[in-house]
Amino acid sequence: MRIPLGVRAHAGTLTLLVVLTAVACLLVAGLPRTMQASFDEALRRSLTEAAAVRTDLTVTGAPALPPGELHSRAEFEGGGLGWRRLLPAALRPLIGPGGHISAKTARTPVNETSWTRAFVNLGWLSDAGRRVDWVRGRAPGKPSTMRYLGTTIPVIEVGVVEEAVARMGLRVGQTKMLGESVHTAAKIVGVFRAKNPADRSWSHDADVLHVTRVVPVDGPEEFHTTTLMSDDGLSALTNKAGTLAYRWVLPLDGRAASALDVLGVEAAVAEFRRQVDIRGTGSTSYRLVTGLPQLLAAFLVASSAARTVMYLVLGGLLTVALGVIALGVRLLTDRMERTMALARARGASLWQVAAAGAGLTALTVGPAALAGYALSFLLPGPVLPIVHLGPALVLVTAVAFAMARLTLAHRTPLRERRADLVTARPSARRVTVEALVVVLALAGAYLLRARGPSGTAQQDPFLLLIPVALTLAAALITLRCYPYPLRLLVRLTARGRAALPFLGLTRAARERSTGALPVLILLPALSLSVFAAVVHDGITSTQRLASWQEVGAPIKLTSVANIPPDAIERVRRAPGVEQVALALTGRVQIGATGERPYAVAVDLEQWRRVNEGAPISLPALSGDTSALLSPAVGSRGAFEIMWLAPVRLTAQGVIDAVPGFYSSGQFVLVSREVLPWPAADTLLIKGDISPAELARLVPSGAVETQEAALAAIQADPLTGTVRTTMVVVTVALGAYALVAIVLSLAVGAAGRARAVSLLRTLGLSDRQARRLTLLESLPVVLVTAPVGLALGLALPAALGPGVDMSAFAGDLPVADHPPGLLTPVALAAGLGLCAVLGAYAHTAMSRRRNLDAALRVGDP
Repeated sequence: MRIPLGVRAHAGTLTLLVVLTAVACLLVAGLPRTMQASFDEALRRSLTEAAAVRTDLTVTGAPALPPGELHSRAEFEGGGLGWRRLLPAALRPLIGPGGHISAKTARTPVNETSWTRAFVNLGWLSDAGRRVDWVRGRAPGKPSTMRYLGTTIPVIEVGVVEEAVARMGLRVGQTKMLGESVHTAAKIVGVFRAKNPADRSWSHDADVLHVTRVVPVDGPEEFHTTTLMSDDGLSALTNKAGTLAYRWVLPLDGRAASALDVLGVEAAVAEFRRQVDIRGTGSTSYRLVTGLPQLLAAFLVASSAARTVMYLVLGGLLTVALGVIALGVRLLTDRMERTMALARARGASLWQVAAAGAGLTALTVGPAALAGYALSFLLPGPVLPIVHLGPALVLVTAVAFAMARLTLAHRTPLRERRADLVTARPSARRVTVEALVVVLALAGAYLLRARGPSGTAQQDPFLLLIPVALTLAAALITLRCYPYPLRLLVRLTARGRAALPFLGLTRAARERSTGALPVLILLPALSLSVFAAVVHDGITSTQRLASWQEVGAPIKLTSVANIPPDAIERVRRAPGVEQVALALTGRVQIGATGERPYAVAVDLEQWRRVNEGAPISLPALSGDTSALLSPAVGSRGAFEIMWLAPVRLTAQGVIDAVPGFYSSGQFVLVSREVLPWPAADTLLIKGDISPAELARLVPSGAVETQEAALAAIQADPLTGTVRTTMVVVTVALGAYALVAIVLSLAVGAAGRARAVSLLRTLGLSDRQARRLTLLESLPVVLVTAPVGLALGLALPAALGPGVDMSAFAGDLPVADHPPGLLTPVALAAGLGLCAVLGAYAHTAMSRRRNLDAALRVGDP
């Protein structure tokens, strides 16, 4: 057989194969690239948005003996170069230039009597010159000495932050005696402020930038600040009091991170930690302080869940695409059957016949696969192995299926078959294997639910195999069961007077073109598209709920101080404001135990009016002195708290969270009626008013909105890619399912058209012909659609314990929220509608067929 002649004779079928192959290869090669690109972007965003103190690698040193002390910038910088040389190869691309070094004392008390305790720590920053401005006095200079209690002690010139002047009463010109047993004098010569308080590096030195207030349970109030000294001051900085620590900060450049290298980076951090530990000596001990492993572990957990779900749907998409392509190849080989049979009868070998069909398939599918593969490089993202393997698998599957089908069909020359009249009984071995697949799938689903989450960030093959096994088991059960109701219907219609239902259902029960392959395509296509739609809807609805839980109202205005009544009234009267609920937050003390939980006093009835129509529910208090306690506070009866004034409360129950305020820790929810005066620091607002206008009305307030919180949750690259991929896969699988129905009609088109033409000679009308075609093609859809719909709805429940999707939904469990049924039912109904339209289209095309030609061609 000449291949160019085959191309001309079957141009329509080959064109369809080209389109199916190109689209399949584009999806299989392109979607993993965009998915991996989103993983990289999510990792980089998480590392760049996290506090530098969590991402950077900080080597701390604690000198125990004088030989371990450092007294010059050169010694510190030499140590920094040494730590950089120890970095493993996997970490070096991630560590940016610069960084800084610091030396600080901790809990250095001021030696004076006061009703509060003041701690003024001595500190040095290697890059203080670029990070602070001196607004009063001057920069510190060289240290000096003085006599104190009969001994000579160093006097170190220091500068203090502006906040320490206001809160601790420190002034330029003061000299503070520091220490208890070992004394040092700190002479305040200047006041500084940060050039850029938003600089990420300040997270390492928040004690320098701000005053820390500590309220011990059994002691007076404490205020802590850390001063700054010059390079010369290092010569007088010793560790005689045992509170001195050195820090070398190696900054992490999150923009250079790749999700593919996370495991290697984790191992490199562990190796660097080991290297730091063994560098310790008898005079100095070193350790590595960083939150990078925790950040990477959290990312791995989220990305593992995303990979599991996305590889599941992408694997299903590839399987369905291969099935549809195989159905297209089957259509091609069926239309080549007479030509191949003639060539075989004239002496062509089986190899020549199979090679001719496989060559024509390869000539069609090969360039299309290459085109889809090339188009995938237009999408962003790294090139993964699946990018190369996916198109190759499509090509090999199509060619192998064509060769195998032709080989089986033409093993014997001029072999006549009437497959539509013969029903082969399955062998005992095949039935046993199919039963084993069903039992293993059900057992695996049960074990998955019993096991729960895998507890690891690694890819879990169990999660990938169970859905495939469930889909295969459902397909096998459907294949074995759907002929039985059809046969029952055939028997019922045989008793009737109308011949049309009997003929249509009989052909549906016997015709092999509506057999295993269409069911094996339609069932996973529908079930996975429904699964993708359900997961997408679940994530979307949970994201909305999470945004309401985070803010607690459409708009929340929080002030660091009590909001004046006139400002509250301005907000109430502002255009667009519909409802306002007042709340006061603060820390209270439980009289009996001394515990200091957080408290929220709010007008719950007004808050409910603010949240009317919201997806969150608010608790109820039975009385003005009732209280709801968090689980961390525990259950108790009547108790007394100190908040503005002593208040006696009665515990009404336990509450897990107060939306918009607290979701963990110790907290108490009470009514505003317990307050001795109507103070408020939080406004819960319903209405159409801009955050900028609210900020103008209450300058001390910070404004949050539920819409902004939802946008922030959805803006995560990983979350956006999961949702987008779900939509793409849902549409693609739905389209493939529709194509499978059309191809199923086309595969049996020749025999069906011949039968219709013969029946027309007996008086069959066009309307009856449409009904006959519909009765033949619709049963497989009517049987497969409910099974696929039910399986798609059940897959999230089956995978729920093993896949944690909360990382994409504001840390709320997605499985707790029932999915919407509109999209799944629409997908199932679309298949039925496509079958109806295909039957009408096929009948319309069959009307153009010449009846005499049909009879002549159909005769043996």
